[in-house]
Amino acid sequence: MGVKRALITGIRGQDGAYLAKFLLEKGYEVIGGDRRSSDGDYWRLKALGIDKEVKIVYLDLLELTNIMRVIDKYKPDEVYNLAAQSFVQASFEQPLLTSEVNALGVLRILEALRVFMPEVRFYQASTSELFGKVQAIPQDENTPFYPRSPYGVSKLFAFWITKNYREAYGMFAVNGILFNHESPLRGLEFVTRKITYGLARIKYGLQDKIILGNLEAKRDWGYAPEYVEAMWLMLQADTPEDYVVATGETHSVREFVEIAAEVCGFQLVWKGKGTEERGIDQKTGKTIIEISSEFYRPAEVDILLGNPRKIYEKLGWKPRTSFRELVQIMMEADLKLVSSQVRAHRTL
Repeated sequence: MGVKRALITGIRGQDGAYLAKFLLEKGYEVIGGDRRSSDGDYWRLKALGIDKEVKIVYLDLLELTNIMRVIDKYKPDEVYNLAAQSFVQASFEQPLLTSEVNALGVLRILEALRVFMPEVRFYQASTSELFGKVQAIPQDENTPFYPRSPYGVSKLFAFWITKNYREAYGMFAVNGILFNHESPLRGLEFVTRKITYGLARIKYGLQDKIILGNLEAKRDWGYAPEYVEAMWLMLQADTPEDYVVATGETHSVREFVEIAAEVCGFQLVWKGKGTEERGIDQKTGKTIIEISSEFYRPAEVDILLGNPRKIYEKLGWKPRTSFRELVQIMMEADLKLVSSQVRAHRTL
């Protein structure tokens, strides 16, 4: 058997970069699919030192013939669809685009595979946002879905069409229902990086405060490099099945802020209630956290808590990094990043 070839869509994202690194270490040849209209900045691949090892090809989920040509030309053994409009808040502003990419884009890939390479193993990046207004706590593979955003609804179509192609055509197509997973490579538009990067900038005097939304929203947060291993394990299994990937713990945005502030050296205290609440650094008396209704979602998801028992029992996967360790990893990485930015600016 020769070298395995994997096609990863969304190669510029957090998961795409970590998965590429993981597969390269396994001896795979990695093809990274990227939109021609993207900014072409592969900073995550560069940060992991693998930008020269991944072959980048143009692949747009809005264009079926493009997808077909890429599949036919490179003939991958495994396809990981990580491409998406993945920012929940933006999906309320761009519901049609979100649906074209996240829902119909998945159908286009599956149809291309059905026609050209039905034997390929296909992974679809699903999401805990499917559960939305949760019908049970914790959520597992049998919990009813109730998405609360255009993003969640688009991902629901993707989940069911993947399952449908598996059952209708006998394809090895699986959904990984991943709960929130973070890292220093997370985008700045996500609340976790907004917090750690913002606090680092406050620490170095580059900004005064961070403005956040619902501090009481609870999420099941894990460490992204461990979650890409779960993706790979799903495609190595004997039978195609869908799996929840989670830590089995839930923590609030407030807890995330408090631990990050502690790691950063702030003495954070809270004053006020609701949108009038403020996070104040006791050492300086300065307000470093403010709350704004602008950052509340039109339809809020209050709590997400996954039950990873199935993937642990069937595939042997379990998280290894605690919530506190995750926050510390991210906070220390952003302190280092901002410190280097400050030094670079001083030398100009």
